[in-house]
Amino acid sequence: MRVRPTTPDALVAHVVERVLELPGRRRVLVDGAGVLGPAVPADALVEPLRAAGRPVVRVHADDFLRPASLRYEHGREDPVAYLEDRLDARALQREVLGPFAVDGAYLPSLWDARRDRATRAAPVRAPQGAVLVLDGELLLGRWLDADLTVHLTVRPDTLARRLGPERAWQLPAFARYEDEATPQDVADVVVRVDDPRHPALVER
Repeated sequence: MRVRPTTPDALVAHVVERVLELPGRRRVLVDGAGVLGPAVPADALVEPLRAAGRPVVRVHADDFLRPASLRYEHGREDPVAYLEDRLDARALQREVLGPFAVDGAYLPSLWDARRDRATRAAPVRAPQGAVLVLDGELLLGRWLDADLTVHLTVRPDTLARRLGPERAWQLPAFARYEDEATPQDVADVVVRVDDPRHPALVER
């Protein structure tokens, strides 16, 4: 394993190059703890891919959370529930990742977590050659279909510092995720972002 320093722009260019090697409709997952900002590199992929002639659609895993009654059944600060019960992975696969690969159809959102009610979004169909970019946390190891996966990682002490004392209860969830899903082993692109201004690619 080798860790190669890079820059945010070079990282985006690297992922874009990997995506462009894949013809047809493709699905890219950008995974990382919310405090690491996986939406930032996911958003950064949009314009370069479009400039290369690939239509892009953006989906956020946080728009596919389970209702509060299920997420918080064991309390609002339960690490097991945060890992296992927060995301409606079946809906994400059924409504987005699965049908997108077949004919480009996908549901842009399912659940408004703030209002705790369905978004009632209508299905959309993406054109041929489109790339669906999905960002979220704790995504890997859930049998979600993807053509390229990117995982953002930091040292445990860095994660603890960024979560802060008010969210320290999430640490066991992320530790278990590392042990059971082994995202650093299964992701196609692994990026260390202890200093987000100076990311580093982990090359196996």
